[in-house]
Order: sequence, then structure tokens, then C-alpha cells
Amino acid sequence: MRKSMKDSLRETVQGLTDIGIKTAFDDQELNELGVIASNMDITPNQIKNIRQSINASQALFAQLLNVSVSSVRKWESGTRIPAGSTQVLLELLSKSPYILDFRINK
Repeated sequence: MRKSMKDSLRETVQGLTDIGIKTAFDDQELNELGVIASNMDITPNQIKNIRQSINASQALFAQLLNVSVSSVRKWESGTRIPAGSTQVLLELLSKSPYILDFRINK
């Protein structure tokens, strides 16, 4: 990757992480870019609150996020944590609860 492109990408990703938005980059990729990321883990209670804020059952929530119902149950019980890209979707849902409404079969 050309230096100027890498610098632009680093600045953009650093800016996103600085304001608390998670990206889909893993720790190694962030490291290679020179981005200093803070860990923003989501709690089981926050996941449940996000789901309840959009009035979704665990089954519907799983469908919206394209994961299994078992994953949602495990997240809400604290036995498992969502992967990076799912954490990004959860963060988006917490800020804009109806952002994934288009995924609901009508």
C-alpha cells in the first residue's frame, strides 16, 4: 500500500476509534497501521438493552445480526462476547436503533 494511502487510512481509522466507533480491523491490522485503539467491550446487559430497545425477540435480533439465536443467548448471559464486526453492528444499533429495520421480513 502506498504511504499516502496508508497514512490516510491510519488517520481515518484513528479518528473513528478516538470518538469511540469500533472498526472491523483486528488488533494486528490496527497495529500495522499504527492506530492506538482502546478496548470497548460491550457488556451482556448492554446487548440485552439494545435488543429490548428495538423490541426484538432473541430470534429476531439474531436474524437482524445474521447470527444464531444461541449466540445471542450466550452474549446476554455473558458466556461469550460478540466478534469485532458484530460489536460494530451492536454499537450502531445502540446509536440508531432502527438502522437494520430493512432486514426485517415484512
